[in-house]
Amino acid sequence: MTAELVRGQNHPLSQMRLEIRVSAGVPVVAAATLSDDNGKARGIEWVAHPGVPALPGLEVSRQAAADHRLAVDLAAMPEAVHRVNVLIALPEGVGGPTRFGVVPAPSVAVTGLDGTGIVNFTLTGLDAESAVVALELYRRQGAWKVRAVGQGYAGGLAALLTDQGLSQAVELAGSIHEAVARGVARSVSAPPSRPVDADRSRRTAPSAPGPSPQATPDPVPPHGTQGPYGGHVPGSSFPAQPDTTAPQPAAPTDGSIDYTHPNRRHSTPPPPPPQAPPAPPGQPAAPVAGDAAGWSMDERLYNQVWGMFEDLARTTAAYRSAVDFAESRMEKELDQVLSDPRNRLGSSGDAEREAASAKRARLVEQARAVLDRDLAQLTAESEVVEYALPPAYARWDNPVWHAYRVPTESPMALRLGDLHLPESAPLRVPMLVRLPLERGLWIDSGPRTGLDGSFPDPGGLRHLAMETAVALAARLLAVHPVGEFAVHVIDPAGSGAQALGPLTRSGVPAAPPATGAAGVADVLGRLTQRVDLVQMALRGGAAESLPPGLDTAQQLLIVNDFPHGFDDRAVNQLRYLADEGPSVGVHLLMVADREDAAAYGPLLDPLWRSLMRLTPAPDDHLADPWVGHAWTYEPSLVPPGSEVLHRVLAQVAAARTKYT
Repeated sequence: MTAELVRGQNHPLSQMRLEIRVSAGVPVVAAATLSDDNGKARGIEWVAHPGVPALPGLEVSRQAAADHRLAVDLAAMPEAVHRVNVLIALPEGVGGPTRFGVVPAPSVAVTGLDGTGIVNFTLTGLDAESAVVALELYRRQGAWKVRAVGQGYAGGLAALLTDQGLSQAVELAGSIHEAVARGVARSVSAPPSRPVDADRSRRTAPSAPGPSPQATPDPVPPHGTQGPYGGHVPGSSFPAQPDTTAPQPAAPTDGSIDYTHPNRRHSTPPPPPPQAPPAPPGQPAAPVAGDAAGWSMDERLYNQVWGMFEDLARTTAAYRSAVDFAESRMEKELDQVLSDPRNRLGSSGDAEREAASAKRARLVEQARAVLDRDLAQLTAESEVVEYALPPAYARWDNPVWHAYRVPTESPMALRLGDLHLPESAPLRVPMLVRLPLERGLWIDSGPRTGLDGSFPDPGGLRHLAMETAVALAARLLAVHPVGEFAVHVIDPAGSGAQALGPLTRSGVPAAPPATGAAGVADVLGRLTQRVDLVQMALRGGAAESLPPGLDTAQQLLIVNDFPHGFDDRAVNQLRYLADEGPSVGVHLLMVADREDAAAYGPLLDPLWRSLMRLTPAPDDHLADPWVGHAWTYEPSLVPPGSEVLHRVLAQVAAARTKYT
């Protein structure tokens, strides 16, 4: 049960990994300071803010917004830290309000990673203040507690940071507001709000959504950070843990499928999602894009897509179970008939067999009618949702790309392709994974038998695999803010030059594709060194001590035709990047045929198992986490003849030139 705190009240914390959710009626800056046992911050390196959003065990938002999520891992806090202060401030220089007295009272909620509410605190009584210490998490006798503070400062962030013991408070406050102002100047306006119908509500159950689909032919160890609520520093939230003890919501009683994502719970109610107008009597309500629980439209759409995926998995499982039951019942009845020798021949036996077969057909027909009803509603929802998706979730032929602008905030997820089942082939559900990627991707360019029994041309399949990699890399570049994502390419023999054309011609990659043994060694050496430096800085709590020239953006390494051109040292470096890179923002995208690496024997098995396998052509190698269906995966490719990829990459390149 969520505790409602008042100023000065404290509450014990039983969890070490938390989310702190800030809700305000206007954009605010969320920040946090770390304090020692004397309540003082030891320097600007103990302040997390939009310019430096991640510290050990702590992450804040990179922009000003009305809703924020701060990720906190108290177990990862340095021993010298005894207090975490959560700060809220009104941004300066952007034309917004200058004091909290003229805006709705902000509220701060502390929750578990599964959304379980711990405490909530509404900051009432503020007037001339423009910055406030909302909460503090503090150690007491080896345990952590949370206290509602609500201490406001009319002098703004500078006065607040000065009170935290920072000698460079004025300069730091100025740099924070300057960073926020630059972001606001490039921001895109939020989508318009939609009418709310109180008669149509969505269910929100406690347990976390299932993880991303997992490859069935190549089982891998659990990787919770691949789930819908996965990820950790830098630039992410901590992975959610499922709550399997909470009761499940009741099924709908009006005969329609409830296509809402059922596994989301909020301690503080999020803004109400848009909902459809009342449906005519006897008919299900029309689907609405974003009609799911969430703190932003992107999160609502994300939860809605995962709800569609889960509902399609379960309604198909129900149909298959019904068909299996009908088959087993018919076989049982036939066994009973044939057990009597008198019924094995003659009209009496034929009649019994026909009756059993007719009963089976009737049961299957009833099950198919229910499946068709559910598929019709899910299809209607898919058609509405697809054209409301943001670029990170949208197909390349979605009109949203025609209005593309370089974003100012990183998305919460990315579309890797589409998924469908044999019973519902026309219905495609987007395959979304959380960002930042916590697991590398492997696009399998090896030969295989197509789903239709055909054998694709191996050369064409390798080219298609590289096109798939380029499309994914372009999407990652397009959906991240300027300077927050970089791409490197290793193409030892230059065989992928044609497919890499859109990337290389745009000038977006950090350097031309590396070729030859020397190029491979250079790229791997630089990225390995980056991983080592960032890991040492994070473990030592000295993120500010990184070399000035180090690129702190997330890095994507595309590797073509592995293991050609790789010696033993390069192979070990690649395995190191696959294992250690994601935690510090270095991600791997390999285009390879596993059979080509057979000469290495079992040496590379850990590498393959650490990557998520995708295919350049439709392939049913993925399984859902609920009932284990074999889902057909199709990559998200640019339509033939479309110029959308070139236009998007050109805008990304122009934005980099302008803002760097």
